[in-house]
Amino acid sequence: MKGFNRVLILGTGPTAIQLALNFKAQMNSYIGIAGRESVRSETFYSDIEKNDFQLRVSVQNEKHKKMEGECRIDQLYKGIDTVEGNWETLILSVTTDAYIDVLRQVHHHVLEKVKYIVLVSPTLGSNHLLRSYMNEHNSDAEIISFSTYFGDTRWVAERPSNHVLTTAVKEKVFIGSSHYNSDYVNKLCFMYKEIGLQLEVMKSPIEAETRNISLYVHPPLFMNDFSLDAIFGDTETKKYVYKVYPEGPVTQYLVREMLSQWKEIMNVLKKLRINGINLLQFMTDDNYPVRQESLSRNDIENFNSFDDIHQEYLLYIRYTSLLVDPFSEPDAQGRYFDFSAVPIRRVFVNKEGYLDVPRMPKEDYYRIKIIHGIAEHLNVPCPTIEKFISKYESKLKDAANSQDSRLLSDAFIVNSFETDIKMICSEI
Repeated sequence: MKGFNRVLILGTGPTAIQLALNFKAQMNSYIGIAGRESVRSETFYSDIEKNDFQLRVSVQNEKHKKMEGECRIDQLYKGIDTVEGNWETLILSVTTDAYIDVLRQVHHHVLEKVKYIVLVSPTLGSNHLLRSYMNEHNSDAEIISFSTYFGDTRWVAERPSNHVLTTAVKEKVFIGSSHYNSDYVNKLCFMYKEIGLQLEVMKSPIEAETRNISLYVHPPLFMNDFSLDAIFGDTETKKYVYKVYPEGPVTQYLVREMLSQWKEIMNVLKKLRINGINLLQFMTDDNYPVRQESLSRNDIENFNSFDDIHQEYLLYIRYTSLLVDPFSEPDAQGRYFDFSAVPIRRVFVNKEGYLDVPRMPKEDYYRIKIIHGIAEHLNVPCPTIEKFISKYESKLKDAANSQDSRLLSDAFIVNSFETDIKMICSEI
């Protein structure tokens, strides 16, 4: 099938294994996986080779059974610069801030034959970024953006291997292509429908990229004094991402800033002539629902028409309603699953021996800087976004200065991402 015959996945995380199984099982694709060489990825490579290139996906929930299985990949490349051959599709299963760095490692004679590039978990503007890069290489490759990865997949043994566990699968994700009325996207929709996932096709890839809840909730949840102290500070006391203060960062003030940031992003989308979102409806209908006893359909559907105080009140209700999973079964003591107990991860020493920043908020820093760059290009004021950036960068500097004797990863560098922003804005 055109576009699906030879598929190369760039990335060596758990997501790459789930995607490899999907394309092998549903499309009978010839599958290759390539990633950078590192201490961490070496375990991945050696385990796959030891198991004769066999991959395995298990699922936590029986209703996601169609996502599980085993398959044998056809090629494994240790180092992206070692990739050779004719690949129709590239799937970028790496962090969104690494897209250009990864593509630069692909030999030009390989890249020029690529017809389709799939972005698994992009941010606002990623498709424009890749289009700008491919235009520089005189390529008309079709670039497809998912709104986000469709599930939650992790290593079974908490270390890179050939076996992963998919613990959750979304009901629906959004997708858009740089090419209008894309046959490739239609085939992807059919493929994922067969395994129980609905893809909603948007008019443009950037519109699909706006349907990622992380854009709207991660900056306020992580770029505040409480969370930053938990990430970079010395305290060993666990703090939790989605809990209310003092167990977590959620307060009336955080909710106010979340609402304010959402409105700033909506102003950016308006300038881009992209349909905005109802934040509360997106949270409940497209991410995780709450019981109608907590939030009525009228409140959810008419959220955009309410005044600020009413909107803040409803957002606060939403977070307090998810302190426990309202749809879980209570135990003998009447306790429901502690849904909000997602720990805020602290800085850590990575496999290469460098002190590193967790993916949340490292990747969110890139996302919010890109949004700010687009907003500046469009002359849209974003004081709340600027406040988040200032707070995060100040903490980065303080943390770096306090670690004189330790090796620090690039995540501690205050970055303008100016090159990426210019490339994105050149396509707007």
